[in-house]
Amino acid sequence: MKTVSGVNDVEVIDLRTDCLTKPTAAMRQAMAEGSAHDVVFNEDPTVNALQDRCASLFGKEAALFVPSGTMGNLIGVLTHCNGRGLEVLLGDLSHLVMYEQGGISQLGGVFARTMPTSSDGMFNVSDVDRYIRPRDDPHEPWTALICVENSHNNCGGKVLPLEHLAQVRAKAEEHHVPVHMDGARVMNAIISQGVEATDVLKHVDSVSVCLSKGVGAPVGSILAGSAEQIASAVRMRKVLGGGWRKPGGLANAAMVAMDGMHERISNDHKNAQRLAKGIMQKSHNLVNIDLTGVHTNIVMVDTVHPKLTAQQLCDRVAMVTDREQSELKEAIVIKSYAFFKNTVRFCTYGDIHADHVNVALKKIHYVLDEFNEQLN
Repeated sequence: MKTVSGVNDVEVIDLRTDCLTKPTAAMRQAMAEGSAHDVVFNEDPTVNALQDRCASLFGKEAALFVPSGTMGNLIGVLTHCNGRGLEVLLGDLSHLVMYEQGGISQLGGVFARTMPTSSDGMFNVSDVDRYIRPRDDPHEPWTALICVENSHNNCGGKVLPLEHLAQVRAKAEEHHVPVHMDGARVMNAIISQGVEATDVLKHVDSVSVCLSKGVGAPVGSILAGSAEQIASAVRMRKVLGGGWRKPGGLANAAMVAMDGMHERISNDHKNAQRLAKGIMQKSHNLVNIDLTGVHTNIVMVDTVHPKLTAQQLCDRVAMVTDREQSELKEAIVIKSYAFFKNTVRFCTYGDIHADHVNVALKKIHYVLDEFNEQLN
């Protein structure tokens, strides 16, 4: 057991992010047994096997193993927008806009033009006609790419419907521009919908998929696209410092993670549902969760009482009082994330099991009861 803030025998349940997924014993063994060839020379058989497996799974000609999802997105955008002063259209709540330092502009000179994002993670496809730039006007940048995010982080892990993706694809073809997907959690979306990966990814030209979130690998992401794009991506990965020398062990662990990802991610979704429904059973009109919007492994809890903020809720579930420990007969700490001023985000992942959810609910119910006494 861990010790937190001077309290002994504390059970800590960390629900801040699915990036915290730890490699299993089988993955650690795979890392120890993995090949150790230089990937810059394209000589590592395990890395090549992982890339081939992902390209096939995602229905793309080729794939590239990169250190992070941010690098995967950056390379994905810049290999489509291969010239400074070009523009990408994407939703204003997308991870690419909000959490990647504007890297496409910093490093590639690519302008991000944002469109309003609805609470379901989608932009209005008809907005593309209004936002896209005409190629015959010398005053304006050229629109070279449209980006989507699936599942959508800022919108609580929402899954984009296949119909929406098809509409985006049709609109992109109408304007002769490709589509890139930030698919950091696309396996969550695919498994949630109960479809094949190709059913989702046939609507995009390229996709960046994180292997270290729900999939469960220790490190790395995959960028998949056309053979021509991935050939350019290899060169760009090198200049960005991603030409890692001996990642065969990490690739081997990723292969093991992919073997078990369907069961693992399905359980994550079930645990998210269990957590969300359990919180709402004792909300006291202090918090609210749109239960129909819990599509995957992310639970967004809105604080709806005017005197309760997300940060206050996060701070309280992360501490243990003497009275609480006496009444609950145990000390429970929950680590969570104040995502917005009035929204707490909880994430489930491979190391969070049903018993952890039950313990977390015991703590959250106690805290909500306490706030109810204080505020109502």
